[in-house]
Amino acid sequence: MTTTERPSGLHHRNIKSCQSDDSSSLDGDHANVQEEDLRQWKNYAQRVKERVLEQVQGQLGEIIDRALIDSVQPPNHSQPPVNGKKTKQHSSGYQRKEDGKVFVARASLLDDLFEINHIRTIYHMFIAVLIIFFLSTLTVDYIDQGRLVLEFDLLFFAFGKLGTVTWAWIIMFVYTLCVPYYTLVLWGSLYHNFPSKLGLSLGTGLLLSAIQTCVLGLFPVYVVIHYQLPPASRFIVILEQIRFLMKTYSFIRETTPVIMKNTPKEGESPRFPTFSSYLYFLFCPTLIYRESYPRNSHIRWKYVGITVLMLFGCLFYGYFILVRLCIPVFRPETNQTFSKRKMVLAVFHSVLPGIMLLLLCFFAFLHCWLNLFGELLRFADRMFYKDWWNSTSFANYYRTWNVVVHDWLYYYGYKDILWLSKRKFRTAAMLSVFIVSAVVHEYALGMGFGFFYPVMFILFAVFGVVFNFTLNDKRQSPVFNIIMWMCLLLGQGVQVCLYCQEWYAQIHCPRMGDSLWELLWPRSWACSYKR
Repeated sequence: MTTTERPSGLHHRNIKSCQSDDSSSLDGDHANVQEEDLRQWKNYAQRVKERVLEQVQGQLGEIIDRALIDSVQPPNHSQPPVNGKKTKQHSSGYQRKEDGKVFVARASLLDDLFEINHIRTIYHMFIAVLIIFFLSTLTVDYIDQGRLVLEFDLLFFAFGKLGTVTWAWIIMFVYTLCVPYYTLVLWGSLYHNFPSKLGLSLGTGLLLSAIQTCVLGLFPVYVVIHYQLPPASRFIVILEQIRFLMKTYSFIRETTPVIMKNTPKEGESPRFPTFSSYLYFLFCPTLIYRESYPRNSHIRWKYVGITVLMLFGCLFYGYFILVRLCIPVFRPETNQTFSKRKMVLAVFHSVLPGIMLLLLCFFAFLHCWLNLFGELLRFADRMFYKDWWNSTSFANYYRTWNVVVHDWLYYYGYKDILWLSKRKFRTAAMLSVFIVSAVVHEYALGMGFGFFYPVMFILFAVFGVVFNFTLNDKRQSPVFNIIMWMCLLLGQGVQVCLYCQEWYAQIHCPRMGDSLWELLWPRSWACSYKR
């Protein structure tokens, strides 16, 4: 950072003023000189401030420009240098399909932004709030119970029955690792010599779909319901179920067209993706399969350690938010009935914890968790998200919030529907992607919480679609960024409020029967209970 020189003549004038004081008693002249010095110092400080702000703004602009440039797909098929060395295209032809996603070596946006002191200070502010939460809980426990002991009963309850989660995950992982891969190999080895290629493909596809439905479809649901897993354990099983399904689909979707197009020469066997590349794909932080990815030269173990600490910090942060800001508001202590007034007040009470939980989920999963696996696997493309916080449209927000899932939906949902419809139904393709995403989100929340309450589905599939078309990319004014944040704040407040109310209603007002109406009607709407 450059600085300007000290104002010229200032030191000389001070010496002269001292001499004049010795030779004259004109206090008025001395006061005028001091006032002039002060004015020049203020001008000097203002110039330094302007230069500092210009340099900071320039750094931010360069970082964001670099991130946006990196997100644009290069026209060629070659990979950029990784750690100063160029990576060669894999000879098997599985590097990428035509006009597919290109992986390049790039850091996560927050890692770049945290190099700037002004941005890192915001991160320090969140750490300070976590410490305040910690001290507040200690103080309240000491005043109420006379002991300085932190209890994490809610945390232990949420992550209970981890043994069941472990063996269920192992079964899903072993199946995902072996069955889709060897099914592809068997199909590929028979495809080019089989008399009915369409019949072979349909039969193999139907058989694999049936097995997928049983192992990755019904089995996780059975484990969650039969063993009555607590919420966090439920989410682990269900989210891993969804991840394995998306990974399997990507692997089959990317490899089958290549096998069908590349007819082996006589006496040669078809070329298949290597088992090691598929195993790597199951753990690397992307949902788009490639035979190889840009890799870093080494693992930064210090970065790994800091990321693990940040993950634990986010876990405890979320715990304190629930304990200090949510449970005291929604835990029933008196007779409560549903009313519009109570609902409105509860929604605005939930805005602060709601947006804090949203930011925590973003930072914990999209930054810490994915960067942790990226670092351990030396996966170089860390563009897991973009600058969604600067969005002036919901269309841009949906594209930049979660790039990992967006890429999967874009290439395997939106683009494939356009290809099937010969690019005639763009709106229908976009709506289909929204509906699929809303259904999957609602399925994860419903299975995780153990009740059906389609708040997420309505916010995503109804309001999300409306905002996507009304607050579109043509909205560039900063006012629309304010509108987007207001919608996020209110949306998170609604979700936290309604899900918390329904959670306690499910506990204190159990079902009287097993009818469909009992399962679908939100119990918090008519539940009156006493703690």
